[in-house]
Amino acid sequence: QVQLVESGGGSVQAGGSLRLSCAAAGRTFSRNAMGWFRQAFGKEREFVAAIGWTGGSTSYADSVKGRFTVSRDNAKNTMYLQMNSLKPEDTAVYYCNAVYSTSARTTLYDYWGQGTQVTVSS
Repeated sequence: QVQLVESGGGSVQAGGSLRLSCAAAGRTFSRNAMGWFRQAFGKEREFVAAIGWTGGSTSYADSVKGRFTVSRDNAKNTMYLQMNSLKPEDTAVYYCNAVYSTSARTTLYDYWGQGTQVTVSS
């Protein structure tokens, strides 16, 4: 059974920071690359960042490079997204999912959690 629970969202002013968490069931998390995605109102869901199983490989969307950092704690089945220097255009619902690889960025599962809302005001 796929289980994904995102948390840590909130409302911040531009330039602020947030740290998101993704808690996944063991089977969903175990030995899988994991990714963060986001969907702004009225737009399609887009890739944000991904991290390999060991944490040694990461990839980012060009729009967040240098501002966001993805990490994971395999002992806790949890992935994180540290978001710094936030911009209004980062406003979206953020989701996590297992992915085939950090380069392919295609999700393993069609299931999505409830997501966590991030709102950045100017």
